[in-house]
Amino acid sequence: MWLKPEEVLLKNALKLWATVKSNDYFILQRRRGYGEGSGGLAGLLVGTLDAVLDSTAKVAPFRILHQTPDSQVYWNIACGASEEEIAQHWEWLQQNIMRTLSVFDSSDDITSFVQGKIRGLIAEEGKVSLVQEDDPEKFREALLRFESWFSLPDKEKLVTYYSCSYWRGRVPCQGWLYLSTNFLCFYSYLLGNEVKLVISWVEISRLEKTSSVLLTESIRVCAGGEEHCFSMFLHLQQTFLLMEQLADYAVRRLIDKEMFPSDHILTDPLQITKRGLETHARNEAFRAFFRLPREENLLEVYESFLWLPFSYFNTLGKICVSENYLCFASQDGSQCHLIIPVREILSVEKPDRLSRALTVCMRGKRALRFSEVRDFERLAATIRKKCGNTASPQHSASCQALLECGEDEEGLMVGQRSSSKTVSTEALMNVFHPQDAENLDPKMLKEKMKEQSWQIHFAEYGRGTSMFCTRRTRDLIVRGVPESLRGELWMLFSGAVNDMATHPAHYSELVEASLGASSLATDEIERDLHRSLPDHPAFQSDTGISALRRVLTAYAYRNPKIGYCQAMNILASVLLLYAKEEEAFWLLVAVCERMLPDYFNRRIIGALVDQAVFEDLIREHLTQLTEHMTDLTFLSSVSLSWFLTLFISVLPIESAVNVVDCFFFDGIKAILQLGLATLDYNMDALLCCSDDTEAVTILNRFFDSVTNKDSPLPATVQQAPVGTNDRAAQRVDISDLIKEAYEKYGDIKSEEVESMRRRNKLYVIQTLEDTTRQNVVRVVAQEVRFSGPHMDELYVLFKRQHFLSCYWTAGSAALQHHDPSLPYLEQYQLGLAQFSSLLLLLQPWSPGAYTHTLARWTFRLIDDNHDGLVNFREFCRALDILYSGSFTEKLKFLFKLHLPPALTDSAVSKACQPSQSLPLGEEPPAFTRLTVCSPDGPDDGVIRRSPEKGRGKVDLQAYLKQWQDEIQKKEESIKDLPRIEQAQFILLSKTLYGLFHGDPEEEALFRAVARVTSLLLRMEEVGRRLQEDSQASTSPQSPSKTSPSLPQTSSPTKTSPSPPQTCSPSKTSVSPPKASSPTKTSASPPPTSNPAEAIAEQLEAVSVDPEALSPGQDPVSASEEAPSSPKASSDPPSPSSSGTLETETELANTPSEHTAPPSPQGMEWSFSFEQILASLLNEPVLVKFFEKPVDIQKQLDRAKRDQLKLKAQITK
Repeated sequence: MWLKPEEVLLKNALKLWATVKSNDYFILQRRRGYGEGSGGLAGLLVGTLDAVLDSTAKVAPFRILHQTPDSQVYWNIACGASEEEIAQHWEWLQQNIMRTLSVFDSSDDITSFVQGKIRGLIAEEGKVSLVQEDDPEKFREALLRFESWFSLPDKEKLVTYYSCSYWRGRVPCQGWLYLSTNFLCFYSYLLGNEVKLVISWVEISRLEKTSSVLLTESIRVCAGGEEHCFSMFLHLQQTFLLMEQLADYAVRRLIDKEMFPSDHILTDPLQITKRGLETHARNEAFRAFFRLPREENLLEVYESFLWLPFSYFNTLGKICVSENYLCFASQDGSQCHLIIPVREILSVEKPDRLSRALTVCMRGKRALRFSEVRDFERLAATIRKKCGNTASPQHSASCQALLECGEDEEGLMVGQRSSSKTVSTEALMNVFHPQDAENLDPKMLKEKMKEQSWQIHFAEYGRGTSMFCTRRTRDLIVRGVPESLRGELWMLFSGAVNDMATHPAHYSELVEASLGASSLATDEIERDLHRSLPDHPAFQSDTGISALRRVLTAYAYRNPKIGYCQAMNILASVLLLYAKEEEAFWLLVAVCERMLPDYFNRRIIGALVDQAVFEDLIREHLTQLTEHMTDLTFLSSVSLSWFLTLFISVLPIESAVNVVDCFFFDGIKAILQLGLATLDYNMDALLCCSDDTEAVTILNRFFDSVTNKDSPLPATVQQAPVGTNDRAAQRVDISDLIKEAYEKYGDIKSEEVESMRRRNKLYVIQTLEDTTRQNVVRVVAQEVRFSGPHMDELYVLFKRQHFLSCYWTAGSAALQHHDPSLPYLEQYQLGLAQFSSLLLLLQPWSPGAYTHTLARWTFRLIDDNHDGLVNFREFCRALDILYSGSFTEKLKFLFKLHLPPALTDSAVSKACQPSQSLPLGEEPPAFTRLTVCSPDGPDDGVIRRSPEKGRGKVDLQAYLKQWQDEIQKKEESIKDLPRIEQAQFILLSKTLYGLFHGDPEEEALFRAVARVTSLLLRMEEVGRRLQEDSQASTSPQSPSKTSPSLPQTSSPTKTSPSPPQTCSPSKTSVSPPKASSPTKTSASPPPTSNPAEAIAEQLEAVSVDPEALSPGQDPVSASEEAPSSPKASSDPPSPSSSGTLETETELANTPSEHTAPPSPQGMEWSFSFEQILASLLNEPVLVKFFEKPVDIQKQLDRAKRDQLKLKAQITK
């Protein structure tokens, strides 16, 4: 690798470097301790220095220096990790530089020319290099070390690296931590002790900062049941955040199978950089804080003061500019923040250059004044440019109607009504319970007072998206939102108002597109429609049910990855009560996709993560409860519905909406605070509980007692019982409970909650993965003979192999076609390439020339449903036969590998000339279930699953039929196997020779197979002769030439008739051998010949050109029995006789004397499985080979060690 030229002091460097070759201008040196003479104390010391010190010297063991004859200054211009690499650089210098240097007169000109040339080479490499970091030179050096030390595939992208210490027990090892896209790696070399660590991000279950007496601050990593501790970082917080981002990215991409948009920073794993990750994290934090659409990104940040008209002073903060919004947040983040849509800005003025101030004028006669803005002219130009590229007038009209109240809002509804007649334009609460303005009862008077308080707030702080959000706003939220303003404020605080303004007609289009669609999601929606607030009058009518159906169906159509999940119906029904139908849809989008990420999916990961956060907060704030209940998993199971439904399912509706108010303003923090307040309120009762059932009863009774004394809803709508009995005096008002939650636990910061979410997400996902593994292993273990620990290790290997297909590509079939609705057995599957690599690591036989071919045939055989993928069950079944199967089971498996569907016609024709297919009128073997795989179908591993999945309706009948077939499936008998034909048997013989390669008894095994092959051919010939005699005795016409009669044999296997003809005789064109030629089929292959080729020649020679024979002549008798002696013809060997080996040897040494007449049939020969099995059982050396026990643990250890190395070799 070329390096930026740097001066080197050669005087001291000579102690560490040895010169290999030199000329007048360049010196090639080798690092002492590498290569020849690397042993001894000098090598250990140099290796230790190279691993610990951060200098160019440790980059690589070879380097090239530039010098001039009259100068003592040396320049380091190249380095290399191997002698071959540095030799290429040296050769390039000799051919391209040396000839040019002679034309220069001075040494300064020579040095300038060489330096310029090297810099040009580096710049040229940088144009195509993926490395884009702050210090390219150092990063290039680190990249070279990373590739040299860890031997990962070349595609693995190094993100960054840090110097740190890795603790092994109580001893620290100083070294280097390398963070790449898919792995966390560490390397240390101290006095001959090398420490190398490679951990996949998807295997990490805990990643957290810790401190102890010995270590002030460190990073603890838990993976695979082991703990790893790293400390002594220069920037520990920066390192930890980057590790969190990489782990989260790996989980989202590989486990959640999340597909990023094509223009996203994280789309391509080969382009991930430290800067890109930091930008992505900054954008997500920006969107989360201001509740902006996911298309927005933080572009520019300006520090400035903002004039607050309600407080009459300037507050310091930051202006954040995105594509379509101008946002401001005060310095502490809680005093004040506001959002200004660019579509609402009319103009920007710069009234005062001295104070660097600018004024932003907006619709509604409002203006904001920013002062002391750094680079205020640039900000003004940016805003003006964006104002010139604002959205269409329709967007502006929509937003204007949302910002203003009264007649403008009605105008918006008219426009919506005209665009879609099916969309409801009124909140259901207004339709079923309109407020009576003349009602003057105490509750209505208090409701009017709340409305007046909010109107005053709007007058001072603004209304709509550009309203100032302050502590005063939170106080009003805690006290309760008026019924008439609830929908508007929910839209504002959740950010759904911005989504709807950006996509004005999106909901109507979704409703029309999803109208009449049928899928699994729509079936589930129909089932749950009448379970959504069934006691509320709005959902006892077709109006409410239809609106709920449209909202849920439209969202399932918009986001098929989530589709529909339980609890969405409860949430959507509450949203429809207070928001218009389109607004309720966008509120549902905001909740499912931004505010509660990963909540509404099959595994509800988001809810489980927040439950883990809740447990951490309980340990921190409710220590008494923690000491009493050592196991907090009970609280997790109880609180699941709190998080999934935002307390709607446990509280009366009139109280639950107050909780939703706080949720839309403060996010999940409000739910956590309320949960803590609930446990704190019932602390004494919970401490007296003796079991979980009693605790559940206490909490349920508490929720039943919660009421909303200020609710203006009629008694027919309220769910809490109304009365003045003794229990009524013990009721808890929801406003008091929320107020207590904010007073006691309001100091919990949203940033802390997000950090706890990230920390617990890894643990939750790994727990779910472990549960999946246990379920899969428990099911599969009933069908195989592997032990429990071996099954666990096999699952880890299988899962890791699946990930290897996804690590270095954004378009992996396993990622693009992932279906989360599949059962856990099929969550991780392998395509052909990944299966072949894993089988190569685990196969019990030595790898040979036929390894990949066998893997391909095995893949086709065990792929039961022919979807192009193999799951863990199918893989274990095959491996169980190879490891623990009996001789008959292994032979049957190899036999089936050479039959369709494992062996296709194309494979047969490629291996040998005669093309074979299934006999006419014969049913295909029982290897298929729902579909039959085309022989010429692609083996790319792309999912082609049947029945159809996705948005279409699922074929449940097909699944039921598949399930019934599996139940009724019986053990396959050897008599059910079809006969193996000529070309297939040739391939089987070649396969056996390939398996024996490298075995200590290789020659004996070769000879045994040759004897079995010869014996099988003679057995088949005997059967043909007998069949010929029987046909000749019944035929009115006798052939011109007849063969001598043979004695009747007692073996049934020798007299079985041949199957119907499978291919046209014209496809066989091998001429018969001469009569004087020695017998091919009976002679064992010489030790020096290729056994596989020899057996192929023997077997192929049996197929004879029918045109060269008389009608009815048998090609087997013409080519096989032609060189046989009369003794061989009259005394065929029996597979069960004790003298089989002696007879076969005698036949092999008997020269031919005359040619036997051909048989009357022109069909090719074939064998049954019983014939092959009986013949092989007579060879003890073959039986011993197949029944030899396999050291399973040794195979698994080797596979774990070499799995990643093999992938790297294949990639290279």
